[in-house]
Amino acid sequence: MRVGIEVGGTFTDLVMSDGKNIKTAKVPSTPASPDEGAMLAIKVAGLKLDEISELIHGSTVATNAVLERKGGRVCFFVTQGTKDLLLIQRHDRRAIYDLQYQKPSPVVPRHHTYEINERIAADGKIVTDLDSEVTSNLVKDILEQENFDSVAICFLHSYLNPIHERALSDIISALYPEMPITCSCDVAREFREYERASTTTLAAYVQPVVAGYINRFSEELARRGFQGKFSIMQSNGGRMPAAAITKNAITALFSGPAAGVVGAIRGKGSTPYTDIITLDMGGTSTDVALVSSDQAELTPMTMIDGLPVKTPVVDIVTVGAGGGSIAWVDDGGLLRVGPQSAGATPGPACYGRGGKLPTVTDAHLVRGTLQADSFLGGKMSVDLAAASHVIGEIAKKFNVELAEMADNIIRVAEANIVRAIQQVSTERGSDPREFALVPYGGAGPLHAARVAEDLNIDTVVVPPNAGVLSASGLLLSDYVHYRSQTKRLLLNEKNLNSIKSNISSLTTEAKEYLMKLGIQTNKKIETSLEMRYVGQAFEVPVKLTEIDVRNISLTLLQKRFTEAHHKIFEFSKPEGDPVEIISIRVGAGEKTPEFAVQRDNEDIDINPNISKVDIVERGILSETTTLSRTDLTGPTVSGPVLVRDESSTVYVPFGWQVRLDDFYNIVLERGSE
Repeated sequence: MRVGIEVGGTFTDLVMSDGKNIKTAKVPSTPASPDEGAMLAIKVAGLKLDEISELIHGSTVATNAVLERKGGRVCFFVTQGTKDLLLIQRHDRRAIYDLQYQKPSPVVPRHHTYEINERIAADGKIVTDLDSEVTSNLVKDILEQENFDSVAICFLHSYLNPIHERALSDIISALYPEMPITCSCDVAREFREYERASTTTLAAYVQPVVAGYINRFSEELARRGFQGKFSIMQSNGGRMPAAAITKNAITALFSGPAAGVVGAIRGKGSTPYTDIITLDMGGTSTDVALVSSDQAELTPMTMIDGLPVKTPVVDIVTVGAGGGSIAWVDDGGLLRVGPQSAGATPGPACYGRGGKLPTVTDAHLVRGTLQADSFLGGKMSVDLAAASHVIGEIAKKFNVELAEMADNIIRVAEANIVRAIQQVSTERGSDPREFALVPYGGAGPLHAARVAEDLNIDTVVVPPNAGVLSASGLLLSDYVHYRSQTKRLLLNEKNLNSIKSNISSLTTEAKEYLMKLGIQTNKKIETSLEMRYVGQAFEVPVKLTEIDVRNISLTLLQKRFTEAHHKIFEFSKPEGDPVEIISIRVGAGEKTPEFAVQRDNEDIDINPNISKVDIVERGILSETTTLSRTDLTGPTVSGPVLVRDESSTVYVPFGWQVRLDDFYNIVLERGSE
């Protein structure tokens, strides 16, 4: 019996598979103590911990620690002369028209940043040796005066030569054996000093919080009889044993959204839809990602709260357009939706937990696309009167009817989602019309068809258990570990052997690390090169297949780079213009056996007496048929239709047809109106 538990901003989802059958549960999240929500989900699902062989977990603990600035107290050591590294940052502005713009605040203040007299040159050679005795006395004075939770170390050019970072780490460990230490050469072995420093300090900042959470959760599981394997989802779409994550917590920063992408890829089964755009709309936000040939795109860097994190992550764009997103009127009198969210507490007004502001969920209830008696399969009661009241308050400001206001709120939220999808598709050289849209999360299937229309996408595929698909993704994820390093090499015959040897060395490192954790490395190796024309400021990721790596040549690398560059920028320079490799990234892992996640629970509680409902959309009142997923086993049905599952509702508008495929997916196809 394997269990996946994903803690979201509003709900905590659980999926259990024993290889043949599955069971699901969805309970309100408990932001103050996420493990309580996880334990409640286990209880609601009726599972016995001593019967669970493996538990895979994804949570927002690391993310919330940064966003809420509730991480550890970090002592940061830098090379002498670089104390203001975190404050200077880069010259770019995130809001170019904001006259009061301020750079994002680092998680380590300047007075907690300390300089060490040492220096490594840009070629990795030692310029100034680190004096062990002087440094030891300095460290002792600093750490005895302040009560720090962790230490971060980021010296100049340590990605080429980590000898001084290792020496300082050894000194601190000898003096304070229990102190968590994060070295930049371990978490971000790549150039660009600010990004490397930001990643290192963020890793040290979340380390005490994540390690404390995992340890408490592990102890509680053990106390209740759990003896199986416990692993945590990473931002790169793979998982690692919980013990390994406690030492490298930064890799779990965006575990929930990454799990959803894995669930979308594998949860739909062996369908012909291998090029997809995922749409994960939960209670707080919407996450979208582009997948080609069933492979999620990875990016070497992401941002959180304006701060760069240089670690491989699934390339996801997030917008504040979830079911709990709040509708409001801006200073110009325009309707806005999000990014503020009602979250789990108090939640939308219809939840009856004290919410007083109109949200997208309230709008759906008023419009009719959500029915009060079928929310979460009828297991959660919602208050239509409360939703009508808060929507009515904002409707008065625009002098429109209640249902029309609800529809307007939904349409604004959908426009935000369309913009996010354009960021991961058209802005990066991909045409969304060539992809199928895969929605999930509690609210994703409600919006998918209209979002697809705005993007000229003709096919929408809703996997089984779409409302808890991120939890399914946890079960379906592989063990994965990446190693990367900056190796600046011109693409020429002289450096070809160095390119091969560096790929081989990183592959060996990744495999050996996994084997130390008892993980086999039977997953195919993923290799990516960060490349650019000499003189360019930023790199283009170039993927290499296993066959490419085995047959690597200058001609092959030049071809792969030209293709990747042209896809993004629509041009490439003539052959002969110098090209260079900046960084190499290699991943290895253990592939998870296939498990059954393609059947719904059979005890869906939906009122059989309701077969027609009225929906107001785009100014038109229409009588809409309501069905369950099992009602679609016959011929194709034309919209408007509401298909109600236990954890989500699928809206099929006029002009669309809906059917059930061989893998139990609900497939929507756009026809001529």
